[in-house]
Amino acid sequence: MDNSRTAILLGKENMLKLSKARVAIVGAGGVGGNLAVMLIRAGIENLTIFDFDRIESSNINRQAQAFMDTVGQDKVEVLKEILFKINPNAQINAVTAKITGANIEDFDWNFDLVVDAIDIVSDKVELICYCKEKNIKIVSAMGAGNRFKNPVFIVEDIYKTHDDGLAKIVRKKLKERNIKHHDVVYCPIKPEKIEGTIGSVSYFPMASACMLASYVINFIIEEERDEGN
Repeated sequence: MDNSRTAILLGKENMLKLSKARVAIVGAGGVGGNLAVMLIRAGIENLTIFDFDRIESSNINRQAQAFMDTVGQDKVEVLKEILFKINPNAQINAVTAKITGANIEDFDWNFDLVVDAIDIVSDKVELICYCKEKNIKIVSAMGAGNRFKNPVFIVEDIYKTHDDGLAKIVRKKLKERNIKHHDVVYCPIKPEKIEGTIGSVSYFPMASACMLASYVINFIIEEERDEGN
């Protein structure tokens, strides 16, 4: 893969750090799938992606691996094929599995950083708590649905978030589990009031993925890291 333009900006030493880093993305939907593409394009060469779901036609409006001819296929397997088209030499592990509190210890979590892009609250909380317990660096994506105005995403401690229904629920459960701090990427813009199925537009999950990609890349290339997770 030609990383010459990125290397101009980041330098050879940082490109080497990116190539050696081990990153996991849990959840390959609108946020996680687009994030995977950005990380591979940025120079990450060792990526593990977890998701249990298959592509549906309603995913086409926002998910990197969703096309008319991929509907019905495993999200992680299709995404893996796309990532290999970007960098055929990357080490990409596609895991078709739903990560829960019951099976989380069945998997290898030897990663420099885990990105939580899960949309099921119970599984999200279990992954966060497990990583905190094992001192594994983790960052979480919060809600990107029911919004369409100019996207604004920031990195924040979950206890300082507002106007995000997912963050509110996760924040409460993490407090119950005595988690004192957790980095999240969230949108401080109030969502639209929509009943039933959550609405989405192409650019909002991608904007969240952009901020997460920046978080991951900058965490890896920084010489001094915050080990407090």
